[in-house]
Amino acid sequence: MKLRAIVFDAYGTLFDVHSVVLSAGHGIPGDLQALSRLWRQKQLEFTWLRSLMDRYEDFWSITEAALRSAVRLLSIDLTGPQFDKLMQAYLAPAAFADARSALETLHGIPSAILSNGSPTMLNAAVRNSGLESCFAAVISVDRVKTYKPSPRVYALGPETLHVPAEEILFVSSNSWDAAGAKAFGYQVCWCNRAQEKMDDWGFAPDFVVSGLDRISTQ
Repeated sequence: MKLRAIVFDAYGTLFDVHSVVLSAGHGIPGDLQALSRLWRQKQLEFTWLRSLMDRYEDFWSITEAALRSAVRLLSIDLTGPQFDKLMQAYLAPAAFADARSALETLHGIPSAILSNGSPTMLNAAVRNSGLESCFAAVISVDRVKTYKPSPRVYALGPETLHVPAEEILFVSSNSWDAAGAKAFGYQVCWCNRAQEKMDDWGFAPDFVVSGLDRISTQ
């Protein structure tokens, strides 16, 4: 199948969500790894529940609510400045090393981001990582007011790039996102850095790589 564009997920794929707590969690009591994992879990759960209830809030609000839930469940007593520092760190998550090298290798193919992130969050993350020149478009679900894995979200890729979904490679490290993109009609690459097992949703990725720098368009 002809490949005319690549669409990347952002959080967990290009940007390391766990770098947020590692960079901004100094001085916070408790298990920071547990905090990071639960914050991410609640962040995703809240997007799915909001979508099902048709009660959209942007990803910044979701991320804030998820952090409040995580610290409450883990009985972590955050000060106001500590809470704000964690939130602000989400504007500059670290880019994975394999993301940088992959984008350099794939620079000849138009690339875009399609993410749950709000426009402000995504633009800040791309700018702070120095990756602005790598993308023809940075697309937020905010345009359709719902979250992945809704087909309305995945439709934003072809609509923005003016390329049929079957001629776009969608890349995500989130297995549920890879399945959703495949169900929509993209060619799909699952970046399985953690060597996890994928649940059987009936929509498998076209191929699996251990890092973004292992993607081949040949």
